Amino acid sequence: HQTTRLMVQALMMQPWDAGGRQGLRVLDCGTGTGILSIAALKMGAKEAVGYDIDEWSADNARHNAVINGVDQCFTPLLGDAAVLSSVEGLFDVIVANINRNILLADMPAFAGKMARGGSLIVSGFYAADVPLLTDKARQSGLTPDGQRQDGEWVCLVFRGQGRPEC
Repeated sequence: HQTTRLMVQALMMQPWDAGGRQGLRVLDCGTGTGILSIAALKMGAKEAVGYDIDEWSADNARHNAVINGVDQCFTPLLGDAAVLSSVEGLFDVIVANINRNILLADMPAFAGKMARGGSLIVSGFYAADVPLLTDKARQSGLTPDGQRQDGEWVCLVFRGQGRPEC
């Protein structure tokens, strides 16, 4: 799908070896098949945590991680953004390829799990939705840092100040 392609392109632009770190930590919101987590791990992420509200999707994401040889670095969870309260630590890259309304509702939760200088990459919405999402991101302390479009579908990248990891 166009949104998946846009998300993978945005992931490819991430600094996977930034600052000599041993890979980045990724949060995949609405993981579905796990494709974004798997792609991030193949690009150099050290760990990915993905959650989905659909039990089949969480199981399928786990299965796909096994097939792709990244299951030791991937943790699938069942639930919505409320599961983030039980996930420890902060994330360098957060991806969410979900619909506009869920993105708007969960943007503050994403910002709260972002490491200092982290990226939030979102898609699953149309060009007409960009002002709403950008405004919500700014309200959540995030700064626009890029936009890609494929037809009417858009992918936005935001950067955040984030909280320092303790």
